[in-house]
Amino acid sequence: MRIDEQVVLVTGAGRGLGAAIATAFGRAGARVMVNYRRSAEAAAAVAAPFGNRAAAVQADVTDAAAVSTMLGEAEKHFGTSVTTVVHNALSDFRFNGDARPKIGEIAWTDFAPQLEVSLHGALNLIQAAAPAMAARGFGRIVTIGTNLFQNPVVPYHDYTAAEAALISLTRTAAADLGPQGITVNMLSGGLLRTTDASSATPEAVFDIIAQSTPLRRVTTPEEFADAVLFFASPWSRAVTGQNLVVDGGLVRD
Repeated sequence: MRIDEQVVLVTGAGRGLGAAIATAFGRAGARVMVNYRRSAEAAAAVAAPFGNRAAAVQADVTDAAAVSTMLGEAEKHFGTSVTTVVHNALSDFRFNGDARPKIGEIAWTDFAPQLEVSLHGALNLIQAAAPAMAARGFGRIVTIGTNLFQNPVVPYHDYTAAEAALISLTRTAAADLGPQGITVNMLSGGLLRTTDASSATPEAVFDIIAQSTPLRRVTTPEEFADAVLFFASPWSRAVTGQNLVVDGGLVRD
């Protein structure tokens, strides 16, 4: 199915990387549901340029009933079910390694919010979206991860552990759903220039990362978003259970 024939749900799309992903799909002609938890005005602004081909919808991805309702609203708005889900929602987090607790300081309770959004949120989305995808014989599920579990240069223990769990769910879901025509893949990024989450990162860190990549620059949200479209496109129809690292060549998986 071509991208301009798809109905795409992007979670956490009111700002940052999610907004860039939703915008990229909208520009490619897809119908897009822009999910948000609290950023209502920002999500509406992301959807606005695409007229009736996009809409903002509020839901907390950790609430299975809210996710199911959100998918129903998408089908009602567009007249057909969601074909493509991008799980980008992120628990409240600031990418500043100097301010993060070290392994001797972090508490187990710090892991729960990350696991709830990354892992539980993904499970809710997959379980809610997969039946309609299977009935159609086509579905694309894309999760958003991090290169930090391959290159743990900063002590984001809770965030990194949750994203590592998410890649495992991505791969087991791919094996389970593949016979129904549904692919499940992950894209993993590094530090992006610049989102709300990375705004607390010192400029010196951006400079170090830029000099460590073959491209000699830090990846932008827009560049990352373009790579997401690959996993929704016909060119990736034989690709599933994979993790594509999009960080300018910093990490080679």
